[in-house]
Amino acid sequence: MAEIRRVRESDVDTLVQLVHDLAAYEKAPKECHLTPEKLHAALFADSPAVFGHVAEVDGEIVGFMLWFLNFSTWRGVHGIYLEDLYVRPELRGSGLGKSLLATLARECVDKGYARLEWSVLDWNPATGFYRSLGAIPMDEWTVYRLTDTALESLADHAKQKV
Repeated sequence: MAEIRRVRESDVDTLVQLVHDLAAYEKAPKECHLTPEKLHAALFADSPAVFGHVAEVDGEIVGFMLWFLNFSTWRGVHGIYLEDLYVRPELRGSGLGKSLLATLARECVDKGYARLEWSVLDWNPATGFYRSLGAIPMDEWTVYRLTDTALESLADHAKQKV
């Protein structure tokens, strides 16, 4: 029997391994720099910015989701951005992914949040699963990201007088 529950401090090492497994699945293992210390600090700070749930089967964590609050200026309320959702390959199709997402949808509804959003790689076969839940792709939107040198370069501009 599966249980979906909030992340506990004792889960951190397992979660870090699963995040690294997800990075490998997404063909980007060298881009994942998460450590237990970083994840623990994010999840269990006095005012955490990241939250999580795990899927547990027979006492073993077999899936997880990490998420944070965002804010819709158009709706005027918070929403949830799902950063990562992962279920071990051998348990995909078992309903655990849907149970994890349903738990997060319940969090949104109970707290009056306007939406639940996440990004998916175009090649990910889970896109069909997400559509079956009623999720719609935001085709007119493109995700932009600054990291590393580009991020530092733009940050240097903040030091300059305009």
